[in-house]
Amino acid sequence: MADIVRLKAPGGAEQLELAQIELLPPAAGEIRLRQTAVGVNFIDIYQRLGLYGLPDAKIPGVEAVGVISAVGADVNGLKVGDRVAYAGAPVGAYASERNLPAWRAVNLPDRLSDAVVASSFVKGITAHMLLNRTYPVARGTVLLVHSAAGGLGQLLTRWASHLGATVIGTVGSEAKAEIARRAGARHVIVGRDADFARIVGELTGKRGVDVAYDGVGGTTLVKTLGCVRPFGVVASIGQAAGPISPVNLEDLGPRRSLSLARPSVMAYLNETETYHSAAKAVLAGIEDGVLSVAGQSYPLSEAARAHADLEAGVTSGALFLTV
Repeated sequence: MADIVRLKAPGGAEQLELAQIELLPPAAGEIRLRQTAVGVNFIDIYQRLGLYGLPDAKIPGVEAVGVISAVGADVNGLKVGDRVAYAGAPVGAYASERNLPAWRAVNLPDRLSDAVVASSFVKGITAHMLLNRTYPVARGTVLLVHSAAGGLGQLLTRWASHLGATVIGTVGSEAKAEIARRAGARHVIVGRDADFARIVGELTGKRGVDVAYDGVGGTTLVKTLGCVRPFGVVASIGQAAGPISPVNLEDLGPRRSLSLARPSVMAYLNETETYHSAAKAVLAGIEDGVLSVAGQSYPLSEAARAHADLEAGVTSGALFLTV
């Protein structure tokens, strides 16, 4: 029997419950994974709220680390006992064991702990997408990262700084400002009600940033448009603070001449070659110390508390569940 956390009905964190299910043997092309650490991401919260649909089993979660305990037919290059990570569909990571397509499994170096990988894998691949596909960030790029002390925010800041970019971060408190600075942010704006456009204008000589990443939602996206230079990019990557205020085409141009992106890491993860090359880059970045981010652990049985803490903004860094 596998322990799982499933959703009773769309809604608050209290809708998550612990249960058990019987697993079928892995089918052809599948492996069974005995999981040790499960990443917690805002996409899991969106699944719980009903913004994104869940499969019939109603188990959220898109990433985990574990050890292969069984291998189905027609699986090559993997064996029982291999330690692997995975990310992406099929959704259902909140479990002690599960079956999944073998092509999703990525072998892990012995030097990397389960906790470190579970804290950084999906967030690192998201950062890879944003820094490469959404807008090619390089030396000299100036970018704005909202929630720069969060799990994704820290990884974006660390990676962009490593590439030679200048990062302006926003945070909600002075304590989180220090976290963002340690991650490599050159400038930090404190306070959700800050006049982002004015401060960014002062910091950039009225030019604006090349690209801005907003996972806050609410009214933040509309405010962020004023922070970006003409022909720059604004990437909307979430809505942690609630539904995003409507954006009119006139807000983008022609005067501002902005591009608005709404990239999906799930779509990125579904490109097989992209997934494996991004995973390789992320694991290398973790090994090199570029993408290290502090993780906070919760037992699988306390997934609801992890969700509540993440939504309340009382955590910094990354969250993961231990099995």
